[in-house]
Amino acid sequence: MEDKIYGRNPVIEALSSNREIDKIFFQDGLTHSLISKITAMAKEKQIPYRFVNRKKLDELSEGGNHQGVVAFAAAHKYATVEDILDLAREKGEPPFILIADGLSDPHNLGSIIRTANAAGMHGVIIPKNRSVSLNATVSKVSAGAIEYIPVAKVSNIAQTIEKLKKEGVWVAGTDLLATDFHYNSDLKGALAIVIGNEGEGMSRLVREKCDFLVKIPMIGEIESLNASVAAGVLIYEAVRQRS
Repeated sequence: MEDKIYGRNPVIEALSSNREIDKIFFQDGLTHSLISKITAMAKEKQIPYRFVNRKKLDELSEGGNHQGVVAFAAAHKYATVEDILDLAREKGEPPFILIADGLSDPHNLGSIIRTANAAGMHGVIIPKNRSVSLNATVSKVSAGAIEYIPVAKVSNIAQTIEKLKKEGVWVAGTDLLATDFHYNSDLKGALAIVIGNEGEGMSRLVREKCDFLVKIPMIGEIESLNASVAAGVLIYEAVRQRS
């Protein structure tokens, strides 16, 4: 499960041992040589961090002696995009990947990871910034799937899409303004499905990088589906076509 690490030396030890750290909170206005060291290490490792007031840190550490810093360790070790592609090769299957472009709800990410595993996907890719990470809620909602499917955390989703394309992977984005329904699109072969943010959908740049866009028909009064439900519909249409 997700760990909170607080105190200057414990956080430095976690960073030095290459523990998977999702984010770090610092006390605003606090100056100390070790705080500066932790900040520098976070920058070097591209770990997101924020400065907050002492009350917030007191809450995060549940009254512990945080010394002005609280770090959140991932609930599970992250994989790499190469790990995901290697898994597909080992299985002798065309890559089948889910890209979550900036989900903010851990319940959605946990559900997607669970569905991805159930559908035999080779991995899930999430961004380092502006996205929920592998926290305790994601782990719980995934119902154990987090232990079995690789989840890669990347600095730039658009660049990762370009990398996947060079590996022969077609990228399907989800967009309400798409002209084709998901069941009329070719979802066979090497494929990555992109699910956007719950409120804003995919970012403009990610949308432009996709090879094609698909939409799910909405017949009732509600204009969109929950992100994890939409992911499930698309994933299993791809499973149907691929089998």
